[in-house]
Amino acid sequence: MKTVFKILKKVVLIGLGVYAALFAVFFFDLDGKALFYGVEPFLCRHYDRMERRDPLKQKYDMDKPRYEYNK
Repeated sequence: MKTVFKILKKVVLIGLGVYAALFAVFFFDLDGKALFYGVEPFLCRHYDRMERRDPLKQKYDMDKPRYEYNK
């Protein structure tokens, strides 16, 4: 019976530690800060280096449809 209480005590203490860590992440917005300072610069560098078509060099040709109204 003592071993069951020891195991239960360890599980409860580990659970409290995990709860405290998750609360700290939530309270200090650590996940948002990690995304802002860690992930976003990487994504900006990645997407800024992508090759894109230049819409200013595209031929400006308006193919207007011919509307015919039945009167």
